Amino acid sequence: HTSIIVHKDEFFYGSGGISSCAPGGTLLGPPDSVVDLGNTEVTEEIFLEYLSSLGESMFRGESYHLFEHNCNTFSNEVAQFLTGRKIPSYITDLPAEILATPFGQALRPLLDSIQIQPPGGNTFSRHNGQS
Repeated sequence: HTSIIVHKDEFFYGSGGISSCAPGGTLLGPPDSVVDLGNTEVTEEIFLEYLSSLGESMFRGESYHLFEHNCNTFSNEVAQFLTGRKIPSYITDLPAEILATPFGQALRPLLDSIQIQPPGGNTFSRHNGQS
């Protein structure tokens, strides 16, 4: 699970679409590690409009795919918008590395059917930032 913390909230993507919570507020708890990607000049208002646009286009819940369009894809996209920096490749490359193993290939049919939505967040909505 990866997410972006910006303007005092944590934003992430799963099979339910874009969601938010207080930092570390999903049932997954606090992160195992945090990568500081820097600061942003993007205002909260512009950021929320951007998220709304993403939620209506690229990051709808039904577009989620565990290996090809996931929380890493979302975090990378948002990080580039906010800071011009990508998240580290050791994170974005992990799904492909798993699928390159015989074990990953054997499990792929099962894993392709999994829809992940970390519990504890609020689905993002355009009206007030959260719902």
